Amino acid sequence: MTPKHCLLGFLITLFPTGAAETHPAPESLKPQRVHFQSRNFYNILHWQPGRASASSSSTYFVQYKIYGQIQWKNKEDCWGIQELFCDLTNETSDVQEAYYGRVRTAVAGTHSAWTMTRRFIPWWETKIGPPGMNITQVNGSLLVILHPPKIPYRNQKGKNVSMENYYELVYRVFIINNSLEKEQKVYEGTHRVVEIEAVTPHTGYCVVAEIYQPMLDRRSQRSEEGCVK
Repeated sequence: MTPKHCLLGFLITLFPTGAAETHPAPESLKPQRVHFQSRNFYNILHWQPGRASASSSSTYFVQYKIYGQIQWKNKEDCWGIQELFCDLTNETSDVQEAYYGRVRTAVAGTHSAWTMTRRFIPWWETKIGPPGMNITQVNGSLLVILHPPKIPYRNQKGKNVSMENYYELVYRVFIINNSLEKEQKVYEGTHRVVEIEAVTPHTGYCVVAEIYQPMLDRRSQRSEEGCVK
């Protein structure tokens, strides 16, 4: 065998044909866009597959930690899963603490590196949903009873904790005269029971409400319309 043929055989042994295609580099497996989505303190970690891992055989592993800690903790319910999300609500329950999450992928025995979120503080980042609302007619007036969004936390006695324990909530109530197709703000304040007076008899009205957070200068989405006649 000539030296040329020996060299060719040596190179084929080192770099077999198709190796790059059948064994994607771990960097291309890394999950993308790893981030928290938070609504009413329900804190869910989301991600997208890496460039080379969008297949049904990909599994994902999730860890989390508090800012300043060295040791990461495994999220046991999200260890070797195929979903692209993981509920970390219970692990991020101190709403003024800062947290990190991270995810890695495994495909056919190959693991990617970890992809980490930016710093996540639930109190700052959670989005508040619209208030609940009940409407009744009382002596020619409309009585609107408002409810803050439900959150996942309970106190030491097992009772639900209110969103109002964490923020100052200002309620805004709007009335819509269906005959005139006209909307008017009738209340803005912290009370959750609002009486709307001087409504016209035999006229259809709809009421909507939203929540404003003065400290963060944010408002929620509006509630669904509640209509009476």
